[in-house]
Amino acid sequence: MGLGDCRCHFTPPTTTATTDDPRITSYVHLLLREISATPPASDPPLQTVFFGGGTPSLVPPRLVSSILDALRVKFGLSALPEVSIEMDPGTFGAEKLRELIGVGVNRVSLGVQAFQEDLLRSCGRAHGIREVEEAIEIVRSNMGMWEESLRRAVDARPTHLSVYDLQVEQGTKFGQWYTPGEFPLPSETESACFYRTASEALSSAGYDHYEISSYCRDGFMCKHNLAYWQNRSFYAFGLGSASYVNGIRFSRPRSMREYTRYVEKLEGGALDRLENRAGDVRDRAMDVVMLSLRTAGGLDVRRLGREFGEGIALGVCEAFRPYVDSGHVVVMDDERRPLLPSGDDWRLSGEGENRREVAFIRLSDPDGFLLSNELISIAFGVISP
Repeated sequence: MGLGDCRCHFTPPTTTATTDDPRITSYVHLLLREISATPPASDPPLQTVFFGGGTPSLVPPRLVSSILDALRVKFGLSALPEVSIEMDPGTFGAEKLRELIGVGVNRVSLGVQAFQEDLLRSCGRAHGIREVEEAIEIVRSNMGMWEESLRRAVDARPTHLSVYDLQVEQGTKFGQWYTPGEFPLPSETESACFYRTASEALSSAGYDHYEISSYCRDGFMCKHNLAYWQNRSFYAFGLGSASYVNGIRFSRPRSMREYTRYVEKLEGGALDRLENRAGDVRDRAMDVVMLSLRTAGGLDVRRLGREFGEGIALGVCEAFRPYVDSGHVVVMDDERRPLLPSGDDWRLSGEGENRREVAFIRLSDPDGFLLSNELISIAFGVISP
């Protein structure tokens, strides 16, 4: 669910609104129309709902409740759905949080970009460190600053942390300001050091690195994000949102004018489905490989073979053999026991019967994850040569 406005410097602008702005109510009503006009697929009730942004914490709880009611009526909600909402420090207090919990929200994704005032200002965040600390109580970097940010994040004892590089994109203020020579981003080597430091610090603090950029403790994985990595279907509603239902990916317009036209077409049954992308077998196979290798669980080689052909599965395994030897890729049997890097005790389908068959492949942490783009590209080359 795409909700609210965003004013930071590293995301594209949407609208400028405050929590009592009538445009928020108008937008939510338009979103409710989209939900009502969307034909449900023959799926079980929704297991997760994620209110993203923008800044969803600007949206009054009563409107959040109306969206949940609409989803429940149209698609059904499971008995205990995970309902997440992104919230920025400085945009909510204890009373609003209680109200959101009262309407069904049970998970908060708190947007903290840094624990240093100057970095927060440079990111264009509306909050300062005081608001960050208060929010936690309610619910250009150098290594020293990075280590401090990690330490303070761990001290707050959240059940889940996401850690990833800043991407400078066109259409953002950062994109306008960024000059490679004048304001250099960290080099690949420096970024790798930051990544290793985060992996070591968070693992030592008891967090499980369950996805390439995400850590959790006590089993508090984000179920909604896991649905993405497991290539499961998901609906999406609102400006710029992208859904994946019945093998079809569909993105909604980013401007309010075009989004309004889209909803009107949807209501009138005149939506141009040429924008949909069902994708061929190779596209879907690449999705499975890319998404699976982002997780600690890794790629189910047998599933890949069943769904897309044994030749593809065998080809990916063979292409990864050198990286098994180098320690970037881990091969496992059907009980997820690691097999020897040399390959002397493991086999692919049809090879020597005295060796255990490869059932899963995952990237090592952190070395394999750091090389994920290259390794996934190698797999893509096998699938679509």
